[in-house]
Amino acid sequence: MGGAGKVFQWHWATARPMSIAHDRTAWIKGADDLCHTPAAKPARPYRLVLLGAPGVGKGTQAELLSECLGACPLSTGDIFRAAKSADDCGTSDAMRTALDAMRRGELVSDETVLALVVERARCLRCGGGFLLDGFPRTLAQARALLVLLATNNVALDAVVSYELPIDQIVARLAGRRTCGKCKAVFHVTSRPPRAEGVCDHCGGALIQREDDRPESIRVRMAAYEENTRPLAEFFRAKGLLLTIPAAGSAEDVHMRTTSALRARG
Repeated sequence: MGGAGKVFQWHWATARPMSIAHDRTAWIKGADDLCHTPAAKPARPYRLVLLGAPGVGKGTQAELLSECLGACPLSTGDIFRAAKSADDCGTSDAMRTALDAMRRGELVSDETVLALVVERARCLRCGGGFLLDGFPRTLAQARALLVLLATNNVALDAVVSYELPIDQIVARLAGRRTCGKCKAVFHVTSRPPRAEGVCDHCGGALIQREDDRPESIRVRMAAYEENTRPLAEFFRAKGLLLTIPAAGSAEDVHMRTTSALRARG
């Protein structure tokens, strides 16, 4: 699941990313789909988990890190968003269970989310590395992920946790816009598209996701505090946690992240 497109090269001196495109079909659709992985692989594949509250900028950082590391960004949110508009025909039992839960307005269980990730385990084994965003969300999922990776002879390099004060998170969420086609993320003030309402990458329409609306933000933040924040302490105890201040421009945060990874070795 490495990139399809230009061969990766990371200039540590400047941490400037090179452009790279990724085919995430296999990750989004499941194990029966194949990605088109180039023969060349990064000399140093990175396998990272990205943590942070909604609106902290994980998606943007995943995109920037993907460009400079050559690792494929794997978002469980992309799986669910794609599944909502897909035909149930041909989907797995785990996906049908997840869709049924979402249609009832319920949270998808740890067991079901893990089953979806297990179906896509070969994406985690890819020699190009990965940036895992959206999983794990709970301690149970974190423990299961480490077991799954060990079973597949893969180890995490680090867990990057982005931290930002809540008032700044709310401001970011209110202005965030997402491409309905390729899922690229923009912001009306800090990262606007070249043409208002139009994705720079594929020309799709930019929308405000339902979970970015004010009435949804409070629910998401409460769920994060209860379930996700304890993950930082779990991974800290494993010696994997890198805490990155997420204030400032996306480029500033990216530079902090690459510096921390470089220092880690």
